[in-house]
Amino acid sequence: MNPVPAVPADRLPALLAAMPKAELHIHIEGSLEPELIFRLAQRNGVALPYADVDALRRAYAFTNLQSFLDIYYAGASVLLHAQDFYEMAWAYLLRASEDNVVRAEIFFDPQTHTARGVSMETMLDGLHRACRDAKKIGVDAELILCFLRHLSEEEAFETLEQALPYRDKFIGVGLDSSELGHPPEKFARVFAKCRQLGLHLVAHAGEEGPPAYVWSALDILKVERIDHGVQSAKDLSLMRRLAQSRIPLTVCPLSNLKLCVFPKLEMHNLRVLLDAGLVATINSDDPAYFGGYMNDNFLQTFAATGLDSRYAYQLARNSFEGSFAEPAAKQRYIERLDAVFADA
Repeated sequence: MNPVPAVPADRLPALLAAMPKAELHIHIEGSLEPELIFRLAQRNGVALPYADVDALRRAYAFTNLQSFLDIYYAGASVLLHAQDFYEMAWAYLLRASEDNVVRAEIFFDPQTHTARGVSMETMLDGLHRACRDAKKIGVDAELILCFLRHLSEEEAFETLEQALPYRDKFIGVGLDSSELGHPPEKFARVFAKCRQLGLHLVAHAGEEGPPAYVWSALDILKVERIDHGVQSAKDLSLMRRLAQSRIPLTVCPLSNLKLCVFPKLEMHNLRVLLDAGLVATINSDDPAYFGGYMNDNFLQTFAATGLDSRYAYQLARNSFEGSFAEPAAKQRYIERLDAVFADA
C-alpha cells in the first residue's frame, strides 16, 4: 500500500484492535482459563491442588519458564475427552475472533496428554472440529503438533507415528517446553523425517536459550520459522541471516515479561528486531497464564515501547507473510489490512 498514515496516539489503540492479524504462536493448552479448568475438573472428576479459581490465579507468579511449565501441565490434566479439547479450542477461537485474528496456527502438545492415557484420536477429534467450526466466525485455523524437548527424540518419533493416521488434521510440527539444556539438534532425525513427509517445521529457540540454539534450529532442523527468537539480537550475524532469509520470528511480549526474559516491557527488543528488517510478529503464547490475548499484547507493548502506526502495519503484515496460509489467502488478508489502514 501507499506509505502508512501517521495515526495520532489517542487513535492508535483502536487501530491496533481493529486491524486483521494472524496469530502464529499460541499453545492451545495455554489458553485454558482457570474457570474452564475447574469446570472440566468437576465434570471429569479430576482433583486439583488448588482450592478455587482465585487460588489458581494466585499461583501464576512465575520466575522462569520451568515454574510456568509446572502449573501448565497441572492445568492440562483436566483434558480427558474430545469435547474437552473442543471446548478449550473453541473458547480460544472465540476470543481470537474478537481480537480480529483472521488466521490462527495453533500449537498442541500430544505428549502432555498421551502420557495420561489420552489418545491422539481423542485430542485431534476435538481440536480439529473446533478449527473447522472457526470458519463460521471468520477465523482460518490450523494445527501444529509440538514435540516436548525435555523428552527424548525416540519419544518424539513415537508421537509422530501415533499422529500420522491423522496427517490431514495438522499442517506442521514444532518443538517446545524446557529450552535450556535441550538444544534443537537433539531432534535432528525426527525433524528430517517430518521434512520428508512435507510437514511445515518450526521450533522454539532463543527465548531463554542462546543465539546458538537459533542457528541450530535453522541449520540442523531447517525450520521455516523461529518461535520467540528474541535472544537473536545478541548476535549481529544471526540478525543479518534472519533478515536476509525472511525467517519469521513469533515474538510473545507479555510472555517474555511474565517469564522474566525482559525485566520491564519498556525494555523489550521488538523495535530492534523490526528496525533490523526481521519478519517479527506479535503473539500471545499462553494467554491464560501470561495476562493477555492478541490485542492485549499489541496494546500493552505499543504503550510501553512507543511504537507507532508504521510498526503496527508492519507487524500485522509480517504475521500474514510468516503464516503457512495459501498465497491467495495471504493476499486477501493483506487487502483487508490495507483497507483498515486506508480508513485510519
